[in-house]
Order: sequence, then structure tokens, then C-alpha cells
Amino acid sequence: MIPGSFEYHRPGSVGETVELLTRLGEESRVIAGGHSLIPMMKLRLAVPEHLIDLQSVEGLKGISVEAGEITIGAMVTQHEIIGSEALAAACPILRETAEQIADPQVRYCGTLGGNVANGDPGNDMPALMQALDARYLLAGPNGTREVKARAFYEAAYFTALEEGEILTAVQFTAPPTGHGWAYQKQKRKIGDYATAAAAVILTLSGGVCASAAVALTNVADTPLLAEEAGAILTGSSLDADSIGRAAKAAAAIADPAEDGRGPAEFRRHVTAVMVSRAVAAAHSRAA
Repeated sequence: MIPGSFEYHRPGSVGETVELLTRLGEESRVIAGGHSLIPMMKLRLAVPEHLIDLQSVEGLKGISVEAGEITIGAMVTQHEIIGSEALAAACPILRETAEQIADPQVRYCGTLGGNVANGDPGNDMPALMQALDARYLLAGPNGTREVKARAFYEAAYFTALEEGEILTAVQFTAPPTGHGWAYQKQKRKIGDYATAAAAVILTLSGGVCASAAVALTNVADTPLLAEEAGAILTGSSLDADSIGRAAKAAAAIADPAEDGRGPAEFRRHVTAVMVSRAVAAAHSRAA
């Protein structure tokens, strides 16, 4: 289908973008890579009267890895995340996750900011950002503020973004040296959203799991941080029983829709399988 008519704007700064959003109000939408918004516009599920293109906005690009702190600009593409050796060394799960998003054509244009900010429960990066306990940097008419990824998602396509605000960057502390990681994703075909997916980040000390974060993709209206699963793993030797109990706890909080990816019960089962595989892979990678 053909999108509805709209006025096109291409601001050059964050301030200009915020001014446009504030002045134009609810009838305006920002566009980053476009791979979430444009399909919705073609289906007339989104009919903005004003489209604000972020491609020329200064300050939304760049990757910084300094003193254990990582900052990624909102307009950094998935392709750039995959290609960054600094990111791969400091936080390898970012590359592993980005490589499983859609296909190369999409990853060349799709941005981290677009992936985490629009509230699509099928997007892969939001759950990972919850596992990393990331912070989202937001700019709006009242200045700048930070919101934790774990508090950002309210419902499908509803987030903590307030009127006139945009996400400018994502920040988090790099996991410690020797940590284990894995992003396991089951999908029907290349380029599809996950039937279920799990992000796991853990550390070991003396053969015992010292910390664990488990987060889930596309099994509810929002990404889910499986806190009980992480608590079960912490203090364990990551034996089969502990992994099984953690996977069961993660599946218990899943509330997937019954759709073309399968019945809800099947998707809960896949959730447990993805968690088990992710924990095993993270364990094998932890030094």
C-alpha cells in the first residue's frame, strides 16, 4: 500500500527536532532507519501528518568505550554495531544480537535508537538492554533526563517517552572481564521476529555463578526481565537442575500472543528452551 500524505522535515540538531515535535504535537513522528515506521505507514497503521527525519541531526552518532562505560548514539546502525571491534571486545553480546536482527539490508539502515525506542515487543535490543541494565538518554522541551531500560517499556508501543522527547543515546557499564553471554533466538525464517528469544549475561567466581541477568524477547507486550530466573542461577554451579528451574521460572512470566508463530503454550515452551540454551552457552564462554 501507499502511505498517507505528510509533510517532511529534516532538522539539523536535537534542539530543532524537539522544537518541531513540541510544535507539531501528536501528528508528528520521528524516523530513524525507517524499518519500523515505514511498514506501518504503508499499512496505514500509522498516518503521521509530519515526518521528522533524524538523518542530519548532529550528535546522534558515535560509539564510545571508555573506562568501562559504553555510550552508543541513537542513530548508530546495527551494521555499525556489528563492525565495531571496541564493542565486540567490551560487550560481545551486542554483536551476537545485532547479527540476528532481520537481514543485512535492514541492518545497514536500522538503528539502535529506533530498535529500542518505539516499543515494539518483537524488537531484539530492548531485552538485551534490560539484561545490561542500560540507561536511555532522552532530550525534550524540559531538558535531558535518563530512564533505565528496565523502567522504559509500559505496553506494546507505549514507553516512558514524554511529548516532544527523543532518545539520543544508550549508556551502560560494560560487563566485567571474563563474563559469559548469549542471545538465543528461535524464529520461523531469516528476517522474522522471534518466536521467543533470551539474553543471558553472567559471571563466575570459583565455579559458582556470581551474578546472572536473564531477559526475554517477544513473549509479552514488553520485553521481560526474568528476575527470578536470574536469582535461581546466582549462587548455583549452573548445574542442569538449576538451569531447568531458571528456564521454568522465565517461561512462567511469559505471556505470548497466539499467532502465526504458534500457540501460546508452544511459545512458552520455546522460551524455556531458549533460556536453557542461552545459559549453557554463556556458561561455556565465561572465564
